[in-house]
Parts: sequence; structure tokens; C-alpha cells
Amino acid sequence: MNIKKIFDFSDHVIVITGAAGLLGSEYANGFCQAGANVVLADINLKKCKKLAKQLQSKFDVEILTTKLDVTNPESIKKMVNQVMKKFSKIDVLVNNAIFPEIGKIKKTSFEDFPLNIWKKGIDVNLTGMFLCSQQIGKVMIKQKNGVIVNISSVYGLVGPDQRIYGKTKIVKSAMYATTKGAVLNFTKYLASYWNRTGIRVNTLSLGGVEEDQDKNIKRRYSEKTMIGRMAKKDEYVAALLFLSSDASSYMTGSNLVIDGGWTAW
Repeated sequence: MNIKKIFDFSDHVIVITGAAGLLGSEYANGFCQAGANVVLADINLKKCKKLAKQLQSKFDVEILTTKLDVTNPESIKKMVNQVMKKFSKIDVLVNNAIFPEIGKIKKTSFEDFPLNIWKKGIDVNLTGMFLCSQQIGKVMIKQKNGVIVNISSVYGLVGPDQRIYGKTKIVKSAMYATTKGAVLNFTKYLASYWNRTGIRVNTLSLGGVEEDQDKNIKRRYSEKTMIGRMAKKDEYVAALLFLSSDASSYMTGSNLVIDGGWTAW
């Protein structure tokens, strides 16, 4: 096994949905470092273009930016056509797009949770993953190879501990936990459906990432991890590259959990 070659993504084409977000931009940076050509797909095209400019100033790779609404089949088809026209293939799909809870959901009880937000969250977090996998799966079937990585969360494995968030306006909703839990079995379905086609599908489940949260939230969250802190925003990149590369060639239908020991107590 040639380790250096395995993690060399030169000439690979990587599609990242939700690429303009905090983690999406980190994933893009990691793939570019590894030599990949990257498709930055997000509903926020302005942020994608800004990110592309930053990446192209540092890396000698091709970058395509495209506005993508993962809930709209026509938007996805348009994106796939753009990618195929430019690159003629898709090696990896990272299903990373997510409905942003912060700023969208006011802290409220489950009993009063708004139906429209529940439906919107399922549309983005789950149906969007389904639609993107459908369209890009068609490309990968013809290629007879490809990798799909679905991004989930520890809250897809265990119930959110609402005590962490205290009296703040932040809430981890039933919508978030339900959609992230569904991702795990969606991955298993795709892996089994596409068995022996050359397509591998795995889940990457993430713990909490340190941003500008309230200091008490950070403290309470950190206390529940074995490592004693929240994740840094770049700490999931290597795991994603592993799942996207031939280093994980004997892995499909699985879930890689990177959570600082949160779920291992």
C-alpha cells in the first residue's frame, strides 16, 4: 500500500454541498490541500465565490462554484450538468448541507415546535441528501465507481442533552436529532443498494464544534467529552479524507464517529 498515493486526490472531483458553511469551507480547504478539484455548492453563492477566491490563491486546483438548493431537484440537476460539463466525472459527494437551527428556531418546548420548521429541516437535512445522492448516484453508476459521505452528528446517535444549553435561546430540536439519526440508516440503505457497483457510502458523525458559543455552553459540553473540550473546526477534515480515499476501500455502510469520546462513556 502506497500511503502517500492513497491520500493524493490529484485529478479527483469532489462535490461538497453546504460548502459555504463553517465546516464545508474546512472540508474544501482540506481537499484542495490534497490536490483535488472541488465543487463548492451552496445556496449562498456569494460566500462560495469568496471561498473559491481564497482557495485559488493558495492551491493549484480547479474550483467550480454553483448555487445549489438541495430541496429542488432541478437545481441539483443543473449543478450536476455544470460539474459534468467542466470535469466529466464526480469522484466524491459530501452530503454536508444542513438547515441552520441558529437564528431560525426560537427556544420552545417540543409540544409547541413549529410544523413549518420541522418540515423545512427534513427537506434540507434529509430530502436534500436523498435528492443529491439520486442524481450523483446516476453518474457514479455509469463510472462504476464513486464515494458518498453523509454527514451526521452525535445527536443522531443519542438524545441531545438540553441541560447544556441552559437558559440561552439555543435549542437542539427534535427535527435535528431525527434527521441526523435517519442519515445513519439512509447510508446503510445506499451502501446495500449499490453493493458491488464500485460505489461506497459511509457516514461521518461529528461532535460539537467550538465557535462563539456562550462560555457556559462550552464548559458544560466539554465536561461531557472524554477529551475535555469541543472540537476545533479543522479536526474533522482528515477523517473525511480517509472516508473519501482508498484508505477506506474496505469500508461501506459504516459510521465513523469523531466526538471526543462523547458517546463512549
